[in-house]
Amino acid sequence: MNTKLLAAGLAFLASPALAETPVLTVLTYDSFTPEWGPGPAIEKGFEATCGCDVQYVTAGDGAAVLARLKLEGAQSKADVVLGLDTNLTADATATGLFAPVAAQPNTLPVPFEDANFVPFDWGYFAFVYDNTKLTTPPKSMQELAASDLKIVIEDPRSSTPGLGLLMWVKAVYGDQAAQVWADLADNIVTVTPGWSEAYGMFLEGGADMVLSYTTSPAYHLIAENDASKSAALFDEGHYMQVEVAGKLAASQQPALADAFLAYLAGDEAQAALITTNWMYPAKTPAAGLPKGFETLIQPAKSLLMSAADAQGARGAAIEEWQTALSK
Repeated sequence: MNTKLLAAGLAFLASPALAETPVLTVLTYDSFTPEWGPGPAIEKGFEATCGCDVQYVTAGDGAAVLARLKLEGAQSKADVVLGLDTNLTADATATGLFAPVAAQPNTLPVPFEDANFVPFDWGYFAFVYDNTKLTTPPKSMQELAASDLKIVIEDPRSSTPGLGLLMWVKAVYGDQAAQVWADLADNIVTVTPGWSEAYGMFLEGGADMVLSYTTSPAYHLIAENDASKSAALFDEGHYMQVEVAGKLAASQQPALADAFLAYLAGDEAQAALITTNWMYPAKTPAAGLPKGFETLIQPAKSLLMSAADAQGARGAAIEEWQTALSK
């Protein structure tokens, strides 16, 4: 055996040029990663700048992401957690698992201050319906409860839209929230673990309305040239969702995680999110919003609890919801 050639070969294999590509692991919700979601475009765009390999790990809907993270604790392999919202950030911060991140510029309609999270999109919760079948939608939660309309909603224990609905009812009705849920109980066809299941059931004709977003009709209009979906405008206002991403303190790739969060808040990713996640961007691109977004309803009143208030209200709100639906 030529020992010189063997030594040269081993040195070549050990050279930095052939070192393994660093992996950035992003824990997120199911609907972020399919080919029609924002995940592939953001992965491709960031990988073009980072010399790394972005790998997504999914865990159901947003609230399920936090539940999984709590289960894994500091042993989580994730570097970035993407898809929590401000109803969950106080709870997430309390775990001690997140590291501070650099603030990113945004054009959110509400002030945002959180040392551990970067906002990446936002929207208003709403009940979406087929306007070719329902010509006079309800104008409030109470009108919906008094109707014979059948709705499908998401579970607040696993889904951020489901939790958002609870915060919406609580923000509007306060101490009367339990009665509103009692009145709504007979309208609810089923409760799904996450948004994808609920929206799919609605599209298949399983309900008259589905808990989604005011921006959901834009998908049908822009991607499918279908103007048959609308969001019901409630006089009492609509609850907002601000989705965020954060870096885990135990990340093995902290610099890459920081770079990913900065990319997520940048123009390229923000533009991609509009027509893949079908939400408003946290930072409106210079070109503005795509044609079709101007047709969306605009709530007269925006509702949003602070992260601390949402954390304080969450337990009692879930108990009220469970009690009403169990009768």
